[in-house]
Amino acid sequence: MDATFFYIFALMTLIGAVMTITRPNAIHSALWLVVSLLGVAGLYLLQKAEFLFAVQIILYIGGIMLLFLFVIMLVNLDEAAKQRQFNKQWPLALICVAGVGAEIAWFLRKGALMLPPPVIGPASTVGNTEMIADVLFREYLLPFELISVLLLVAVVGSVVMAKKRI
Repeated sequence: MDATFFYIFALMTLIGAVMTITRPNAIHSALWLVVSLLGVAGLYLLQKAEFLFAVQIILYIGGIMLLFLFVIMLVNLDEAAKQRQFNKQWPLALICVAGVGAEIAWFLRKGALMLPPPVIGPASTVGNTEMIADVLFREYLLPFELISVLLLVAVVGSVVMAKKRI
């Protein structure tokens, strides 16, 4: 059953990524990026990384993608569409893709023999989300709050700047 979900989420991630870079409409690309990020979130959940799953959903899909959509809607896309999009470097791109593919094949062939056996320790009663929250809110509370204030100021500033241009 886990293998089925793995393939579904991996397919979502790959199809979303390909559609993100191939769509001519920026809004459609952003929506396909959401599909890709949902696939990654599902993969995190399959790996029992609940905190990363929640961060992926709340922060990346909920926050970052909302900002992407605001920027897409604020930018003058008509002017950007008139500019030349690609600069005809397909041969160099294909050479890079072939090189990376060869590296991945080499590492997969050689790396399978070098993996250490998995270490299975005693089961912890505290989940990884609780451990991260404990460290975050005990040891790093001040930097966490400072960054949240900084992000709030940045969002308010960008709205004020965009409002002046409209």
